[in-house]
Amino acid sequence: MTEEVVRIWSEGPVGVMELNRPQVFNCLALRVMEALETGLRGFESGEEARVVLIRSTGKHFCTGADLDEVKGKRGDLQALKHFISYGHGVLRSMETSSLPVVVAVQGLALAGGLELMMAADVAFAGESARLGCQHAQFGLIPGWGGTQRLPRLVGERRALDLMFSARWIEAKEAQAWGLVNYVTPDAELHAQAMEYCKTLAARNANGIAAMKRLTVQGLSGNLDHGLALEASEAPEALMSDNVTEGLNAFQEKRQPVFR
Repeated sequence: MTEEVVRIWSEGPVGVMELNRPQVFNCLALRVMEALETGLRGFESGEEARVVLIRSTGKHFCTGADLDEVKGKRGDLQALKHFISYGHGVLRSMETSSLPVVVAVQGLALAGGLELMMAADVAFAGESARLGCQHAQFGLIPGWGGTQRLPRLVGERRALDLMFSARWIEAKEAQAWGLVNYVTPDAELHAQAMEYCKTLAARNANGIAAMKRLTVQGLSGNLDHGLALEASEAPEALMSDNVTEGLNAFQEKRQPVFR
C-alpha cells in the first residue's frame, strides 16, 4: 500500500493539508513537498476552498528535511539542487498563492519544519510547541528560505542567534518575537486554527487575496513602491459588489455575505 504522506481534504471552505509521517516526525521528503504542491494547486484551481490549513498528525509538526534522503543524494549535485530548488518553489507558492495559508504547529517545528511554518501567512502553535533552526547542529545551512524569512519576521540579531546557536524557543517566546501569531492550549490547537480559518473564509475573498498580494509584492521593494501598488488597486476595489455588500450589511446591522 502506498503511504499517504500528506492527507488532503476539504472542510467546507477550508482546504486541509495534513503531514502524515508521524513515525519520522513528519520530516520532509521530496514526495512530501510534491504532495503539498499538488494539494495547494488543487485548492487554488477549485471553487470551494477559500483558505488553506496546514497541520500534521502525531506528536510533532515537522523536524525538518528527511536527512536519510539528503544523505542519499550527497553524491549527486544535480539531485541536491533539485531537492533544494523544488522545496523553495513550494514554499514560495504558499506565499504567493491567492489563498491565505494558515499553519498549526504542535510539538517540534525545527529546521525545514520551521521554514515551512514561516512560509505560511498566519501561524498557530500549541503551548508546549518548541521551534528552532537546527541546521548548525549538523553542520548545515538553511536551504528552504531560513536565512531570508527568519530575519524578516524576527529581526537580524534574533535570527542570527537562532541560526548560530541552533537553540529551541518556546511557543510564548516565539509569539513575543512575531514568529507565531496565536498560542493555544495543546488540546485546542487544531480546533482553534480551524475556527480561525472558517472565520477568514467568510471574508471577501478578493479583498483578502489583494491584501496578501500587495503585502508580498510591497515587501520586495521600498515603501514608495508598495504605496504605489496599493494606491493603484484600492479605487477599483471600492467599486466591487463585495464592498457594496459589506457597507450595506454595516448599515443594516447584519453580517455580510460575500461572494
